[in-house]
Formats: sequence, structure tokens, C-alpha cells
Amino acid sequence: MVNNLEQSAEQFLLLMDRLRQWGPQTAPPKEASISLSQLALLTYSASNPGCGIQAMASGLKLSKPTVSIGVSQLENAGFLTRQPDPRDGRAVQLFLTAKGQELHQRTHEFRCQRFERLLTGLAPKERTTLLALLERAVQTIENEEQGDIK
Repeated sequence: MVNNLEQSAEQFLLLMDRLRQWGPQTAPPKEASISLSQLALLTYSASNPGCGIQAMASGLKLSKPTVSIGVSQLENAGFLTRQPDPRDGRAVQLFLTAKGQELHQRTHEFRCQRFERLLTGLAPKERTTLLALLERAVQTIENEEQGDIK
């Protein structure tokens, strides 16, 4: 049983590496031909319709130039569209196109199926406990980061 915080962190890192190798975060269907980083931009836009490049960069903890390049690539591929921000003529808002929405939906379903396979080995009560503990751990770090920002 791991009871030392340092050992727990090490075990958690190893588990996260194994999860990444297993692939619940796997890329979208191959016919979409976008990268995992572009998928992160697409997913953020789906969760935050009308966001701007600055908000996306901040939300994903990426630089504005990195996001701008990725957005341009997604726009050229027909997954995203830029529209003028009605509150600021210099800014743009980002929205998924119908093609982007369809890709996001297919990717979301694929990821959910992968996680369902992962959670199948746990009893319903164990799943509830696992998710509650992960939520609490993530909430703790989010609260700490918000405290750092203030």
C-alpha cells in the first residue's frame, strides 16, 4: 500500500503514462487528418463557442501564436470559422462549422467508448468513488491555481 506522498505521486505518474499509451485521448478518426493538438483546439471551441484566440490560449495554457496557427489550420480544413466579435470590431469569435461539430461528436463518442471500456472492470460503487476522488483532487489543484492568480 502506498502511503508516502512522493511514492503516490510516482505511482500516479506511471498510471497516467499507461493510460496515455492505452489511448482514451486517442486522436479523432483518421479520415479527419488533424493532430491531437488541433483536436484540443477543436474541443475547446466546442465547449466555449464564440471564444476568441486569447481566451482559447489562456484556457489551454498555450501561446497566442500557437493557437492562432492551429486555428488557421482548422479553419483551412473547414472545421472552424471566424466571425467578427460584435462587441469589439478588432476581435474575432471562433465557432465550429457543421463539419467541425460532426468531428467533435464522433471524437467525443469514441473517447467515451474508450473510457467505458476502462471503467467496465469496476463495480458501480467503485466507479463512483474513483470519479469522486479524482474530482476532489482536480478541484484542489484548480483552487490552488486560482489562489495563485489572485
